[in-house]
Amino acid sequence: MEKKVVIAPVGDYMDALYIGIKEFPTERVILITPEDKLDEAKKAQEELKKFRIPVQIMEIKGNIWEEMFQKIAEIKAIEKDKDILINTATGDRVSTCAATSAAFVNGLKAMSISDGMAMMLPVLKFSYYNMLTDKKMEILKLLKKPDCCNSLEELSKKTKMSLPLISYHINGNLKSEGLKEMGLVETTENKGKIAVNLSTLGRLLIKGYVSS
Repeated sequence: MEKKVVIAPVGDYMDALYIGIKEFPTERVILITPEDKLDEAKKAQEELKKFRIPVQIMEIKGNIWEEMFQKIAEIKAIEKDKDILINTATGDRVSTCAATSAAFVNGLKAMSISDGMAMMLPVLKFSYYNMLTDKKMEILKLLKKPDCCNSLEELSKKTKMSLPLISYHINGNLKSEGLKEMGLVETTENKGKIAVNLSTLGRLLIKGYVSS
């Protein structure tokens, strides 16, 4: 079995890291850690020296979702010829969710722990980019601008698309998913007007942190 490059968020369940390593031959480990978990990351790094497994620590600051997606996208690009496995079980609630989502949208292998046993998660190989038309991408890029659109009417005017067409791209229909159903935008209603904003996933996609 080919040895794996294991990515793991540093959190509340670091014992899961060793269960995963026992189950899957590991070439090296990349720990993604917030600032307040840096000591735990360094402790794991020292522990894994006993098994002669090199450990790289990548520190993240700010928004955990955005940083997790960015780091995993960077690792995937650098380690493109390696067998990458994300151990999602090591983090806390937020970092585990972020790591799992990043694995799914990038088509990477991921594992968790159930009853002390390693369990592979399904690999979801799909591309948002293939699902997005030029018009939908145009809308997303426009929404990237701060305070872009306080209403569908304003979005219609800026994109030079008709209001029914804008509504179709945002809300979709029975045959085609809209940006809202795809989880890329969020809508809010205020005084009868519907504002549209990028969701977290939408921002990550536009920034290139979601694999094509």
